[in-house]
Amino acid sequence: MKAKFNVKDLMKNQIFIPVVALLLLLVFNLIMDPNFFKITLGYNSAGDPVLSGYLITILDMGSELAILAIGMTLVTAASGGQDISVGATVAIAGSVLLRILCGGNSRPEEYAAPLIVAFIVAILAAMLCGAFNGILVAYFKIQPMVATLILYTAGRSIAAWVNNNELPVISEPSFGYYGGFIPGICIPTPFLIAVVCIIVIALVMKFTTLGLFTQAVGINENSSRFNGLNPVFIKFLSFVILGVCVAVVGLIKVSRISTINYSVVAKDIEMDAILAVALGGNALSGGKFNMAASIVGAYVIQCLTTTLYKFQVQADALPAYKAIVVIVLVVSSAPTVKDWFAKTMKKVKANKEVG
Repeated sequence: MKAKFNVKDLMKNQIFIPVVALLLLLVFNLIMDPNFFKITLGYNSAGDPVLSGYLITILDMGSELAILAIGMTLVTAASGGQDISVGATVAIAGSVLLRILCGGNSRPEEYAAPLIVAFIVAILAAMLCGAFNGILVAYFKIQPMVATLILYTAGRSIAAWVNNNELPVISEPSFGYYGGFIPGICIPTPFLIAVVCIIVIALVMKFTTLGLFTQAVGINENSSRFNGLNPVFIKFLSFVILGVCVAVVGLIKVSRISTINYSVVAKDIEMDAILAVALGGNALSGGKFNMAASIVGAYVIQCLTTTLYKFQVQADALPAYKAIVVIVLVVSSAPTVKDWFAKTMKKVKANKEVG
């Protein structure tokens, strides 16, 4: 027996909105300039074959956002708030990573410590930042945006302090692989890292109760407590997991340029991560979430950013365009608008039946 295709059920699927948004952006670019879809195979400075083009840029730069969206989705679902310190924490993680690799020399000829050791320390540092935010939110009941404002304000100064306000530079060519291309692989490494992160979180969601418990706490904290859950620990854990995601992005960021600019690295990325979660149809007040929709939302945001850059929109004007998207999302998801839309559809259906 063939399954009946139901358009209404498809439209109710949470991932429908970000997919449609992505398709609309792609169609717009197809109409305005078909060269947007052109992908070329060239060679980088090391002579390795690499793919280039607007679509490759979206996969490359959007992967950082997709990794952050994983952690931000959990934080939003569990706490009913957002972490606005992820950009500053990326700076801290990247700075710690460079500090371990460089040791006391800001221009080392070789690693002062193995890269894996430096990355683990960076993860621990980012998890510590996440734990700090988690304690304020889960244990002291401070609103997430207010609690994370502390690191948002002080994080970049901490990152600069880690390296004594110096800008360490890694001369080891292999360090650039994580933010660029691995020799022999023409696909950007950040995209491959994002795929690994997506697979890991998919397995965690499938074989553990993390997703169920996170949603339960976000929907009704008191009810979840009565059912034997520990809302405080689950909120705390969501911030720590976000810290791990931040450390991965920190590695990619500093690998791209083999150094760090404390005031610029990952600037405003927290707003894009929050927007990706919202575009995925997840309620910013917490509760039920769809991880896949958030990840697609991240690539939609990058597609929008790349499109705006392509049409030579000034960097300073980008937040204004994104703000319009935020307004549309917030207004369209408001209960008043949903009720009005539902009533309107009922009236239209009733009129058709009468007619």
